Amino acid sequence: MRLNEVVYTDAEPIEGYGPGFFRIGGKKHAAPVLTGANGTIAWGGYEDADTLLALAGVVDVLFVGTGDDIAHLPAGLRGRLEEAGIGVEVMNSPAACRTYNVLLSEGRRVALALMPVTAGA
Repeated sequence: MRLNEVVYTDAEPIEGYGPGFFRIGGKKHAAPVLTGANGTIAWGGYEDADTLLALAGVVDVLFVGTGDDIAHLPAGLRGRLEEAGIGVEVMNSPAACRTYNVLLSEGRRVALALMPVTAGA
């Protein structure tokens, strides 16, 4: 079996999470949070569409982690993101973290917006 070392570009992987926080690139960040090739920043949640729309041309896919359970994005948010050329995938936050890390390790142009979880892993 051949093993390859994973080398991340400018983006940092999700290393863990717990109630109200995510550990990204060795640092603890309060949720909600947005991370990708442009770094990791606090995110204002679903009402903060402008921060997500700024990813147009930078990412191909935005993963949105909706907390402990999968939930729908607010009406209109998905449409605005897709109109800007940003593909959107919605899942619970733990699944979004795992999926983001896999695609990040493949060198894909992805970003991750995360709502808090109530249980750690």
